Amino acid sequence: MDAGQWLRGNCCDEDRIVLRVKSPKVFPFAIALMAALALAACSRGGGTGAPAASSLTVTLTAAERRAVDREVVASGSVAAWQEMSLGVEVTGLRAANVLVEPGDKVVAGQALVELDRRTLEVQTRQAEASLAQARANAELAISQEKRGATLLDRNLISTNDFEVLRTNRARAEAQVASAQAEYDASKLRLGFATLRAPDNGIISTRNVQPGQIVVGGSELLRLIRRGRLEWRAEVSETDLTRIKVGSTVDLRGPSGERVSGVIRAVSPAIDPQTRTALVYADLEKPGALRAGMFAEGRLRVGKAEVTVIARQSVVFRDGYSYVFVLGEGGKVLQRRIDSGLPQGDFIEVRSGLREGEKVVARGAGFLSDGDIVKVVAGFSS
Repeated sequence: MDAGQWLRGNCCDEDRIVLRVKSPKVFPFAIALMAALALAACSRGGGTGAPAASSLTVTLTAAERRAVDREVVASGSVAAWQEMSLGVEVTGLRAANVLVEPGDKVVAGQALVELDRRTLEVQTRQAEASLAQARANAELAISQEKRGATLLDRNLISTNDFEVLRTNRARAEAQVASAQAEYDASKLRLGFATLRAPDNGIISTRNVQPGQIVVGGSELLRLIRRGRLEWRAEVSETDLTRIKVGSTVDLRGPSGERVSGVIRAVSPAIDPQTRTALVYADLEKPGALRAGMFAEGRLRVGKAEVTVIARQSVVFRDGYSYVFVLGEGGKVLQRRIDSGLPQGDFIEVRSGLREGEKVVARGAGFLSDGDIVKVVAGFSS
């Protein structure tokens, strides 16, 4: 069999290879070359049948009606319910001891900062001595007035002299009152040398160090009154009417833990620029939340009957939500929907899908519009 016969018997019909071999010595090499060319030609054009169509295996689910909790999602910050700025009324004294640190829990009346009391103690003793002297002078003036009254009855002194004695008694009593007031003021200033907590709470800020000269009226500490925190969020005017005092709100702590709050107040005024209003929620047990943190909250505003589908059925592409609806012949059609908030393993469908329509559940993320699918067990109606 020559090379031409071998090629005609083994090459594909679409390819024709012509090779002339003039020398018998190169015939074996020509056979090998022709065989390689024939195999390449066959692999390039072999198989005239169309490839079999493949289909993706999926499961189905159906849109259904369910009663779900209606929620308003808002973002806000955690803040102190009331944060008190603490300072002292005296000035020019040195801080002797700072007894608390930020984060410390304190009770009403607890000493927080102690100032150097020596100057105030000296002033108090001086005031006490002045008071004692004034009282002694008052006693003498009263005694002189009584003797003068006796002498006046005997006509031993004139009425004018007796009036002088009475005036001296009144002046001495006034000096006693003045000295008493000065003594009380000095005692009060001495009490100001110790800064005490006005209420139970948590120290949030410390602006004083031992040895620092204190200026009256300056902020030394900040106290979160009763350790009470609240969540303040801006809510749009369209959602504001659905939020009521006493409604609950769910927040997420920094570690993902759930923190519950109760709406205590809704601002009566709306910001004309942002068209939003503030909502205040008490956080009885804030957990790991701290003042100044940012948190997203879900405010429960009631229940409603809505259409839902399994969350895995929704595919997010190009910023929109889609589902794949099963059509005739196993073909799926991509349909855009308006999805709402997740409800556990389900998601709300606001528009674009009717109750009872079958959509792809498992496998939706791998589909394109018009794909042929194979449905397996797992359909839930």
